[in-house]
Amino acid sequence: MPYEPPTHTVERSIRAITGAKIVAGVDEVGRGAWAGPVTVCAAVTGLRRPPAGLTDSKLISPKRRTELAGLLEQWVTSYALGDASPREIDELGMTAALRLAAVRALEALPVRPDAVILDGKHNYLGLPWQVRTVIKGDQSCVAVAAASVIAKVRRDAMMAELQGEFADFGFEANAGYPSPVHKAALKERGPTPYHRLSWSYLDGLPQWRHLKKVRVSAEAAALENGGQLGFEF
Repeated sequence: MPYEPPTHTVERSIRAITGAKIVAGVDEVGRGAWAGPVTVCAAVTGLRRPPAGLTDSKLISPKRRTELAGLLEQWVTSYALGDASPREIDELGMTAALRLAAVRALEALPVRPDAVILDGKHNYLGLPWQVRTVIKGDQSCVAVAAASVIAKVRRDAMMAELQGEFADFGFEANAGYPSPVHKAALKERGPTPYHRLSWSYLDGLPQWRHLKKVRVSAEAAALENGGQLGFEF
């Protein structure tokens, strides 16, 4: 099924409204996984025509996605990645962990962006960043689509590296998401050091339920319940 290619429309709007010169697209991968980090990519692309076939990473075959990521890493003006570990997710909650990973990515860019296009409807980034949230931005915005592909390929590769040590879990194929193979291994062997231990899947595993972590951070609770954070235009 063909998809409309992403454009620079949102970026041009941000530049016109705010005078921003450097606009980064930001997307995450791994939010719904049971194991592994959440990974965020920040990409700056300028207003050049992107490589053919660029769209949301989930809509691209694994083979083509890997090829496209290699092209994008050379094509973008700059990009950087940030992770939040399973332990940080357990301690902080997903909203705060996403913010941590995104800030790590943005601060690793060679030049600080003037504005950020954030995929989705919730601004988990907050001040001091100037943020425009865009639902399905990974399909409609060039910089966000580029970030989506790079983040997905990098995190998938990271999870595949665990396959040798934890072959029963099928991380090479499922990237830490709850596939049948993953669920069966969890039931038999229990969580690995790479699993998120505050998540509700442990409620369905009586023999391993004692390992579940309870989040106590007041900051995390405030971020989880607070909705939008800081400035958005």
